[in-house]
Amino acid sequence: MPAKEIKELRQSGRLDEALAMAHEELNAQPDNIWGKRNISWVYYAFLKKHVQESNFEGFIENLLKIKVLNLPEEEVMIFDTTAFQIGSMLFKIQSLESVDYSKVNQVFDIIKEFHFTKPSDSYSVLMKAFQKGAQNWSRFIEFSEWWGLENFNGSDFQTEEYNGRQLSALVDKVYGSYSKKLIEGEHIDAFGAIKKVNKEKVQQFLPYLDRIIDKHPDYNYLPYYKAQMLLKLGNKDNVLAAFLPFAKQKQNDFWVWGLMAEIFKDDKELEFACYCKALSLKTPNEFLIKTRQVFAKLLVDRKLYAEAKTEIKLIIAVRKDKGWKIPNDIVTWTECSWYVEAKETLNNKEFYAKHVKKAEELLFKDLPEHLVAVEFVNSDRNILNFVKDELFHGFFNYEGMVKNLKIGDVLKVRLEPIGNEGFHRALTIQALDMNSDVTVSSLKELSGAINIPEGKKFGFIDDVFVPPHVIEENNLSNKDEVKIKAILSFNKSKEKWGWKGYSV
Repeated sequence: MPAKEIKELRQSGRLDEALAMAHEELNAQPDNIWGKRNISWVYYAFLKKHVQESNFEGFIENLLKIKVLNLPEEEVMIFDTTAFQIGSMLFKIQSLESVDYSKVNQVFDIIKEFHFTKPSDSYSVLMKAFQKGAQNWSRFIEFSEWWGLENFNGSDFQTEEYNGRQLSALVDKVYGSYSKKLIEGEHIDAFGAIKKVNKEKVQQFLPYLDRIIDKHPDYNYLPYYKAQMLLKLGNKDNVLAAFLPFAKQKQNDFWVWGLMAEIFKDDKELEFACYCKALSLKTPNEFLIKTRQVFAKLLVDRKLYAEAKTEIKLIIAVRKDKGWKIPNDIVTWTECSWYVEAKETLNNKEFYAKHVKKAEELLFKDLPEHLVAVEFVNSDRNILNFVKDELFHGFFNYEGMVKNLKIGDVLKVRLEPIGNEGFHRALTIQALDMNSDVTVSSLKELSGAINIPEGKKFGFIDDVFVPPHVIEENNLSNKDEVKIKAILSFNKSKEKWGWKGYSV
């Protein structure tokens, strides 16, 4: 067998001679595996040469020749080695300013018959190469399903470094691209003008996505895609829970609040508040024109014409500056009498500020609410001490959230503990009407005769300690019958819990 001679010719660059000898061998015994194997490596050498020369036609010609050999599955070495050259050619094709995706399709259609090692570094190279053009390649879903999302290497789950930059893990990128394609929908007409979301595929994919999200919370954008898929399925019960972790991380990005508005489309007040929040964030105006237009319609529907005119003028200014077309809806609005008569302002910042709190509270809907009592107020520093029971108590800053607080007020709060000294960050605060039917275990009322020990300025009613200032403010004397309000309080000097009167 001329295997040695063919290899030497191939390695010395005498590819035409190597090909002639390999052809001769194969023609003599067409079914002999050695003849097929020898010529496959010559085709590979041509393949590599054409990649280096960026000769796509020559590359495809030799890729087809490898396919036609119909090599058995155990011949994985030629396929795995070829995968690196396929990857190199695809990266070259997709690095051009105008990408010819018909060439990407040609490559995919050929290699579907190849037998690669799964998983392997070479197989992952194929995914990297095809994923590079996923955004604009219409067959990425088909490719991913052929490749098999269960075939990632261990290293594919890790971030990469390139030229000193941290790059997302391959798995993160692929799951993101696949999700986006599912959300966009697949073409259902010959012209590619109509897309439809394949809900069955979405349902099948979600458990895989959930596992990746659970194992890799550092893949930041996957919860966002999950939320969008749930919206496409009409599953609004779970969408907020899926989206909240992402929304908290990206709460300063306007488009996060655009999705929040979509989630709460059936609650017009929340939808409105979310758009206010989106537009209140620092964002270049050219990025906001679509959001502004949706919000402008909401303002028009509410007959808030001055605010609507402000938004519309900002949209027009950006579009004129960029040389972009002004949509028909905008033109129609500007011709209405309300638009002509309305007095717009420079911006709607003050208007947004009136509504954003309602939107911001959505970020914490997954956290439990607690009913707590105000135990102490430092109005100069806007700090209060609170107590729910002996296990849940501490202090927090309430600036800008509630006003005119006093001891004994009841608050419905969501709090985040900071450190271990009792300080909390207030996420949401609602002051409750004291006439409402609320019961807090840290508050109680009782009646009885006050016992003021001789020579002391404090007193007791049963187990309730009455501080000197309460006695003095109410001119109380020993044995006076009083009705007192008390709050659960920790006595630092005695290191124990007890009841303290605060109002008679």
